[in-house]
Amino acid sequence: MARILYDLYGRDEQLRFSPYCWRVRMALAHKGLDVELKPWRFQQKDAIAFANTDKVPVLCDGDQVVADSFSIMGYLDDAYPDTPSVLGSGASYQRALLFSHYVDRQVSPALLRIVALDLLTAIHPDDRDYFRATREARFGCTLEEFHSPEQGQTLLHKALAPVRAVLRTSPFLDGETPGGADYLLFGSIMWANVVSLQAPVIEEAMIDDWFRRLCAFYDGMGNHALTVRDLVDKQGA
Repeated sequence: MARILYDLYGRDEQLRFSPYCWRVRMALAHKGLDVELKPWRFQQKDAIAFANTDKVPVLCDGDQVVADSFSIMGYLDDAYPDTPSVLGSGASYQRALLFSHYVDRQVSPALLRIVALDLLTAIHPDDRDYFRATREARFGCTLEEFHSPEQGQTLLHKALAPVRAVLRTSPFLDGETPGGADYLLFGSIMWANVVSLQAPVIEEAMIDDWFRRLCAFYDGMGNHALTVRDLVDKQGA
């Protein structure tokens, strides 16, 4: 049975921008596992109800169904122990879990300040009202009020201080070759890069160099990703 990953798409079916799906795609590539990407939109919740979730990623691996990016990465290590480890086990796994929380609570919110309004251009037109209503309820303000690229860049620079410290001593966060920590952060930066109307999102050379190296891995998977800028150039806003 085929391995299937439900993957968020936007205004074009090839515009894939979920940070969590990108984490899983990199982890699958790291382990050399093929996967079929099944396009999914924000309001197609019935399509993944079988996984007891309303969010992607959802991985179907034979009879196994796993939701949540970190859980999927852990599952891949358990299910395929003869392939390169993504998160590790024991203390390594716990450190990866801590890093995942750091990315979700420090890095991603800063990036969201930078690209909040750009997301409306990237999202499928049928999902835009839903996205605006749910996010404005969460933020307690309009997307226009929340969108603040300058503030986002300031927050991002502070949040990435530990990352810069590590990259001064090794090419990747997990050492000489990329691993789970790299993919956890890469997912969020890739998300911002795909949806941003302005490039580059990352204004720091050290982080941008690390990001570009990762984009070139796995047959240039990141380099081949469609961005909203590509679509605007072809189709207009």
